[in-house]
Amino acid sequence: MRHENKQTLTASALCKHTFASQFSRSKTWLNWCACLHLICSLIFRVPRGAVMVSYKLLNPEDVQLSEVNHLVEEEENPVLHAEGASLLPRRVPCSATTGLLVTGCLLLLLCGGWLLGTMFWLHRPSSLLPHRPPPPAQATSKANATEANSLFREACALIPEPWRFDCFPERGVVVTREMCEARNCCFIPAAQPSGSNGVPWCFYSPEFPSYSVESVSDTSLGQKATLVKDVKGYYPADILTLELDVRYETDTRLRVRITDPSSSRYEVPIPVPTVSKKAESPDYSVELSKEPFGLVVRRISTGAVLLNTTVAPLLYADQFLQFSTSLPTEFIYGLGEHRSSFLHDVQWNTLTLWARDVPPVQEKTNLYGVHPFYLAMEKESNAHGFFLLNSNAMDVVLQPPPALTWRTIGGILDFYVFLGPDPGSVIEQYLDVVGRPAMPIYWALGYHLCRWGFNSSNSTWDVVRRMRSNGIPQDVQWNDIDYMDRILDFTFDPTNFATLPNMVKDLHAHNQRYVMVIDAAISSVQPAGSYWPYDEGLRRDVFIKDTEGKTLIGKVWPGLTAFPDFSDNVTHEWWYENLKKFHDQVPFDGLWIDMNEPSNFVDGSTNGCPSNNLEHPPYTPGILGGLLRAKTVCASSLQKQSIHYNLHSLYGLMEGEASASALRRISAKRPFVIARSTFPGQGKYTGHWLGDNRSQWHDLYSSIAGILTFNLLGIPLVGADVCGFSEQPQEELCVRWTQLGAFYPFTRNHNAIDMKPQDPTAFSPLARTAMQQALLLRYSLFPLLYTLFHHAHAQGHTVARPLVFEFPKDTKTYGIDKQFLWGRSLLVTPVLDPGVDFVEGYFPEGLWYDYNTGDSLNSTGEEVRLSAPLDKINLHLREGSIIPTQTPNLTLWVSSGQPLHLITALSNNGTACGDLFWDDGESLDTFETGQYAYIVFSVAQQTMSSRVLRNHLEASYITVQSVSFYGVKEKPSKVLVNSRDATFAYRSNQVLSVADLGLNLSKNFTISWL
Repeated sequence: MRHENKQTLTASALCKHTFASQFSRSKTWLNWCACLHLICSLIFRVPRGAVMVSYKLLNPEDVQLSEVNHLVEEEENPVLHAEGASLLPRRVPCSATTGLLVTGCLLLLLCGGWLLGTMFWLHRPSSLLPHRPPPPAQATSKANATEANSLFREACALIPEPWRFDCFPERGVVVTREMCEARNCCFIPAAQPSGSNGVPWCFYSPEFPSYSVESVSDTSLGQKATLVKDVKGYYPADILTLELDVRYETDTRLRVRITDPSSSRYEVPIPVPTVSKKAESPDYSVELSKEPFGLVVRRISTGAVLLNTTVAPLLYADQFLQFSTSLPTEFIYGLGEHRSSFLHDVQWNTLTLWARDVPPVQEKTNLYGVHPFYLAMEKESNAHGFFLLNSNAMDVVLQPPPALTWRTIGGILDFYVFLGPDPGSVIEQYLDVVGRPAMPIYWALGYHLCRWGFNSSNSTWDVVRRMRSNGIPQDVQWNDIDYMDRILDFTFDPTNFATLPNMVKDLHAHNQRYVMVIDAAISSVQPAGSYWPYDEGLRRDVFIKDTEGKTLIGKVWPGLTAFPDFSDNVTHEWWYENLKKFHDQVPFDGLWIDMNEPSNFVDGSTNGCPSNNLEHPPYTPGILGGLLRAKTVCASSLQKQSIHYNLHSLYGLMEGEASASALRRISAKRPFVIARSTFPGQGKYTGHWLGDNRSQWHDLYSSIAGILTFNLLGIPLVGADVCGFSEQPQEELCVRWTQLGAFYPFTRNHNAIDMKPQDPTAFSPLARTAMQQALLLRYSLFPLLYTLFHHAHAQGHTVARPLVFEFPKDTKTYGIDKQFLWGRSLLVTPVLDPGVDFVEGYFPEGLWYDYNTGDSLNSTGEEVRLSAPLDKINLHLREGSIIPTQTPNLTLWVSSGQPLHLITALSNNGTACGDLFWDDGESLDTFETGQYAYIVFSVAQQTMSSRVLRNHLEASYITVQSVSFYGVKEKPSKVLVNSRDATFAYRSNQVLSVADLGLNLSKNFTISWL
């Protein structure tokens, strides 16, 4: 049955589509087309689902291609309706006239068939050359050709501008009509110049040839289909047969793979879940357009179309893979790493992904990390996510309908759709695939101080001492490359940093820690036998090779350098041994891995790069510098697992994994690693800082978008350089930045060489005090922050959280990136402008409390002006929350041992809840091995209860000393603690305080008021 239907479809398509599309553009053949179309419809019975679908505008809600949860199957021949059948007589009387008519019709059919076959043969495209419009046939007049072109252009003009998908994306090219139509595409000049972002001049025509579905079969996880096309595309090495693999992995996760069944291709070497059973009740349906091929994914509960690739053709060549989809919303987030607003612009916005060493100065330039994941907020306040598991250079194009195009230059198409339905669940589902972030060591959440330009260990030490004497919290001291001997990795300057080991011992004696930078590149020009890292690296063959198999040499800080190949496990062991040898001299506590895109001061290598299709692919995405090798190594260079062309953007991930593994072995504690270049899954190994920003107010503001984006991307331990890295620091800016930085998940003050000092002790007493207060406030909130990181590690939650995550039904929150939350409860509203003593913040509907005073604010969903003198950052607690705090001290080691103070923000109905995760702060895998305490706090009916869900010795060291209740509407007559009377205080702003409790955290307790 399937075979017969396939033949019917082919014959019908030839008659109904090929003939009409080839010849109906000429008026000479219009009547013939109409006649033969009618004859075809009588002779051939075409299955309803097999009609050709053109790449014209399809509204997502108009796509009706199959039944829910099933790929389209071939239908059996339809049964005529009774009323249709009644139009035909039961018997056809036979007569001479009838015989003549039948004979005439048969002759007409024979002539028409001959004419159709002849003209089709004349106009068939060559299968040996890239597709181009058919040349004029000898029998076709110039007038007919002109008329055909006119009809083609009229069809093109019917495509609305927002729905025009770029057929000529090459940059720096002024596209002409001839160039465009040579690709069988439409050409209509637009307002903006050709080659710039905006409405494309050259776009896909309704008749652009693409893949069709040849066959479909069920699998244990879903379905597989064979996709074929007859006409080669305009990029070389086009692949004409593809395999589609649709996997219903979970009820909220769909995976789709499109591969070349005849040849294996590079795939991203990161672990992802394997599934053995098809989801039983998926929240999505999958539908298939057969000719041309297209995929539609819907949310069953609302009918929202989350993915619709019928809007433009699929392209799949060796070095050019592209597909487009409509989007159900313009609210798109993620797609890192770029400097941009948190909410992406969908007005012809192209975002390029390719790891690049460049300061985050220019908007939307491809930066250090690559994260092909986006989260979308739908109209019904649901959310979904999309992840393309591909590490090759790519462009992601957003356009107004809204729609999105993925355009990559290698690998395969392997993507996931996450159904949420709330934004937090989307992130959890994404991290189920790429891996949840590591639980940080406790001191990682303290204040870090660094600069490029500490010219000696003594000058570094002096700053540490000044911080102590001024009572300013600091947990970690860093050094940039200044500490190295001739800027060589795994060395320290024996003259200027001779006291470095002693300084580190002093830090440890004061419960502080030391972190230093390590660059990826290794000097290659030291005398033989004098520099173990390079000598041993050569012996073990750990460096990236050029195409001739020789060690590729570039140039970085120490001069000529080689680049370790972290895709090789041998390199990991060599890396560990280098770190261990240095740790024996300087007992450092953490690593800062920099320059790991990898960065190179020459393009490619000192010997250049070969001229081939890896260095100059048929299409190059919008990479800064225009070349894949710009400020990095040759794309054609060789690594253990693949060519650098494929592995480039994984370099930071692989170095991060090697570094975290080495630290675990060296210290037997949780590793602390901060990396510049990142890729999906890297949160398992490292945190991230946002790179070399500037001391400018706009950089202060843009850091919030970066912090929120990386929390979406599964790397919650993230921060920006407080006060700015380059340019001279400004006192007011540095105060405001320290206040905001106190609420970065990772907070570090860092600035550049030749800049004035910007540590807190470098400023006036007023500024210094304001910074001190901000940092002490952070330290007091350590129990809350630590618990949030536990939930990130255990459940995949965000730490710094956009308001839209907690208020998805409030569309006013969708674009907010000047405020954010810690978890679900603490709202941060920083000052981001100079010379002001107020700030305006948005408060979603509900009851909010000033964190410091307990004053209530009942919002209907509105902007509120808040007082913000220079020494204040505004914090508000959301109703229904309980947060644990501690009396702060100069280090987290000391302050984490202080008694707890619980702050309760009651809802209007008098309820609240919160929790605390507690362990020793540094041991490996405490959650996985059950070596922790977990306590839940709740309030209902004027009673707070503490329930110890899991106990541990660490909890017994901590007491609950006091509790404040915000929003107690009437003054109590009595307060009972574990059924015993207790003293209390009640203020006119409805704040009830109970002190001097001395309650053991490891035991349940109750506090009630009457």
